[in-house]
This record gives sequence, C-alpha cells and structure tokens, in this order.
Amino acid sequence: MPTCPVICIVDDDDYVRVSLGSLLRSYGYAIHLFESAETFLESHAASATDCLVSDIQMPGMSGLQMYEILLSQGMSPPVIFITAAFDEASRLTAHRLGAAGYLLKPFDGLALVTGIQGALQFASPN
Repeated sequence: MPTCPVICIVDDDDYVRVSLGSLLRSYGYAIHLFESAETFLESHAASATDCLVSDIQMPGMSGLQMYEILLSQGMSPPVIFITAAFDEASRLTAHRLGAAGYLLKPFDGLALVTGIQGALQFASPN
C-alpha cells in the first residue's frame, strides 16, 4: 500500500503555515509544520520529507540558507520557495539550488498544489 507523501512547510507566519497545511491535507498529503528553518533542521525531518515548502525570508536563518545546509548534508528533497518580498537575487539563488518552484505571496493555492504534484512526479518517476 503506497504511503501518502510527506510535505514539510517552513514559514514563520502562523497564518500562512497553518493555512497551507490545511490546504495540502485536503489533497491527502501528510503535513509537518515548522515555524523556523532552525526548528526544521533540528527535527531531522528532512530525511522523511517528500517535498519541502519554505518561506525565504524568516527571522534567523533564511529558507535558502536552510536548503543549502540540506544540500551540504546530501539531502535534496524537492523544494518550493515562497516569499512576500520579490528579490531577483533570491530567485536566482533558488534556481541555482534546483528549486522546483518559486511563488510570490499571495499565490493561488492551486499553483502550490500543482507545483508539489510536479515536484513529486519529477522526484520519483514511475
């Protein structure tokens, strides 16, 4: 029996984090929520993450820095970066890191779901 994909959401904004979690649960995903990059890294959840959704700008460590740490540790779950503050340098860094998506807040929930579906298909083609 196939297991349901695990999506980890990292965002310091409680409303965004909980809303995205509810949306993605309604599509049948297992959801884990984290309020910071540091909390996510300390949880060791990355090894069980099928797709990561992360804010870029957060207090402390940014989503981009967090993903660079994951890559340096040999972990590369597909990642979709989300941000309220467009910055071309961040977009280019996300692209360089191999991001599966880059969405500007506010975005349509279907855009995120479609991005996750594509990332999951690309990560594990059958």
